Amino acid sequence: MPDIPEDRSYTKDHEWAQQAQAGRWRIGLTDFAQRQLGDVVYVELPATGVKLDANEPLGSVESVKAVSEIYMPLGGTVTAVNDMLADSPEQVNEDPYGDGWLIECTSSGAVNEDGLLTAAEYAEYVRQESEE
Repeated sequence: MPDIPEDRSYTKDHEWAQQAQAGRWRIGLTDFAQRQLGDVVYVELPATGVKLDANEPLGSVESVKAVSEIYMPLGGTVTAVNDMLADSPEQVNEDPYGDGWLIECTSSGAVNEDGLLTAAEYAEYVRQESEE
């Protein structure tokens, strides 16, 4: 079973969002996602200042297996990008909930968590998906 920290929300596309401070969120790929991808060799992320809606592509991740889009779990404006991933994309594999984070954003207005899953809900979703 993949690691699923309790302190964040998850999407069915296997992204996570963690509130870093009031109105500011950190976003990344889940442990399950990085395991499915295999070795990550390149990460494409948006520039700071870009406004994105929930479920809109925010970038892509290239692994030895495929290129996959990454989706915004909530609407907001990109305030920081993990520049370390340009030289060390393997951080997504090695520490998906720590140094492998992708972007930080401010939420656009009230954060609508409809559609975001708790850790328990996401664990159940992953379990069901793994059985298929």
